[in-house]
Amino acid sequence: MKELEQARILVIDDDVAVRESHEAMLKANGYEVDVAENGKEAIDKSNANFYNLALVDLRLPDMDGIELLTAMREAVPKTVKIIITGYPSQENAIQAINRGADGYIVKPYTLEDLLRKIKEQLQKQQEAKRYSEEKVVEYIETRAKEQETKEE
Repeated sequence: MKELEQARILVIDDDVAVRESHEAMLKANGYEVDVAENGKEAIDKSNANFYNLALVDLRLPDMDGIELLTAMREAVPKTVKIIITGYPSQENAIQAINRGADGYIVKPYTLEDLLRKIKEQLQKQQEAKRYSEEKVVEYIETRAKEQETKEE
């Protein structure tokens, strides 16, 4: 569980009150938090730092969250991305998932719901990482045995 508590989260929202409340709540729950007020700042920060998870507002001043998902997927494909919107529609939910969103939360929501979604997504990320590491070890062990067999 310690690994999840040390996760780095980027909060991307043009509303300063949302950024500040999410930052305070996430820090109080043991996460390292950074914030961005628009898509360009989020991309710049994602290129400079690794984040385990990004909370992405669907409506940003310089681009919509769907565009940002595409840009972030190219820059940091392993970052978990959760779209947050007060304007839900089936169309933007489908677009978000197709563009790489790992989750979708509709406003209004409770901070407990948000925390639960974050923990769930970070747990999935950890499981995927463990699985990948196991596969790499398995591959290396298999290759080593193949080499031993060839040398004999």
